[in-house]
Amino acid sequence: MHAVQGLQGSLFDQGDEVLLGPLDGIRRTELCAGAWVDHLPGWLTGADTLFERLAADVPWRAERRQMYEREVDVPRLLAFYAEGEALPDPALADARDALTLHYAAELGEPFATAGLCLYRDGRDSVSWHGDRTGRSSTEDTMVAIVSVGDPRDLVLRPRDGGATLLRLPLGHGDLVVMGGSCQRTMEHAVPKSARAVGPRISVQFRPRGIR
Repeated sequence: MHAVQGLQGSLFDQGDEVLLGPLDGIRRTELCAGAWVDHLPGWLTGADTLFERLAADVPWRAERRQMYEREVDVPRLLAFYAEGEALPDPALADARDALTLHYAAELGEPFATAGLCLYRDGRDSVSWHGDRTGRSSTEDTMVAIVSVGDPRDLVLRPRDGGATLLRLPLGHGDLVVMGGSCQRTMEHAVPKSARAVGPRISVQFRPRGIR
C-alpha cells in the first residue's frame, strides 16, 4: 500500500468551518438515452478541513480483487456507511440531507448510504463501470458525489464504448450528480494520472438498494 502524499490546499478555500452553499447554481448537462449530469463547483467551503478530518477519522480499508488468474490490490482505499449508520462527520450528514431535499421531486426517496474512496495519488484510480448492483440495473436513479482534496478527472462515456462525453475535474468541495439512466446507459471512471497530484476523497451518496 503506497503512502498518502500531502494535500495541496486550495487558494480559494482557506476557511476552517465546513459549510454548504446553495444548490440553485447547479448546472445540468443532458447526455443521451435519458442520462444527465448535474455539476456545481465549490458547493462545500472548508473542503480542505473536511478532507483532513475524513483522512484521519474514517476507518479506511484496503481491498483485493481477483483479476484473471491472480489477486491484486484495489487501487484506492474504501469505506462504506449503510443506511441508518452514523456518518463519520456531521458535514456529510448535512450534505446528504440537503441533496435529499433538493432532489426530492425527481428522486422520490432519500439518499440513504455513503461510500467513500480515498485516492492517495495519481496511481490510484477506478476503471470504467456503472453502479448497477441492485435496482439501478433496471431503474433510473441518482448517485451524488462530493469531492474534497486535489482535483481528479471524472470521465463519462456510453456503456457500449465510444468517445468520452464529459470530463469533469472534481475536488475542493465540488458536487456532481449522475441521474436519469446514467448508471444503466453510461460508464464512468477516474483514470490514473501521470501528473503529480495529491490525495482526494470522494463521498458517494446513493438511495437504498443501489451500489
